[in-house]
Amino acid sequence: MAHPLAHLLDAAARGEFPPADGRVHVLPALGGRVDALVAFTGSFALAADIDPAEVAARAPDGDCSIPLSPSFVQWVAECLGAQPDSHDAVLVAVAGPTGAAPLPLDPVADDSDHPRAERASRYRHAVRVYAPAGGGGVLVLGRGVTNRWEMAFEVDGAHRDRGLGRALAHAALTLLPPGTPIWAQVAPGNAASLRAVLAAGFRPVGAEVLFTKPGS
Repeated sequence: MAHPLAHLLDAAARGEFPPADGRVHVLPALGGRVDALVAFTGSFALAADIDPAEVAARAPDGDCSIPLSPSFVQWVAECLGAQPDSHDAVLVAVAGPTGAAPLPLDPVADDSDHPRAERASRYRHAVRVYAPAGGGGVLVLGRGVTNRWEMAFEVDGAHRDRGLGRALAHAALTLLPPGTPIWAQVAPGNAASLRAVLAAGFRPVGAEVLFTKPGS
């Protein structure tokens, strides 16, 4: 049975969002390496083993400034005995024809020593790593939160400002069956990556903070 957060994310991928009720909805823990706090417009979902009454006391209904604040995120982390990861914008696109010429990619070993691939393996499974035929970067696909498909890319310094990031993001949409939602998490301050994924057709749907469990 799919996790309740999976249903929320699937709906968001279709452009259907939860009511903006100003609440933090506490859902069951994900049961994997991480717990998750996901923000949509005016609504929040916390998938973690934590008392809903305590959450409501800390984040009263209607105050949307609290759930992603540093103090609330740190409180959640302390309750879980976990480490909060970065606060990311969350975007989604649907696999299928992009209208752009496909970027030639070569698969590389899943245990690639590229930092982006190494990080992906800590948070995702079924990881696939690709590199452009001409070099200059890396594209990573893997199953992440709620088993959704997630993509990330990295462009080497000498190859930036040439559209390679956008081409890698486009390429991700051609590597999975048409109709498959593909998710991207981007740090809000990473303007270059945000521009690349937006240009590739990804749509912003929210934000999230993951909480890494000890030993993960």
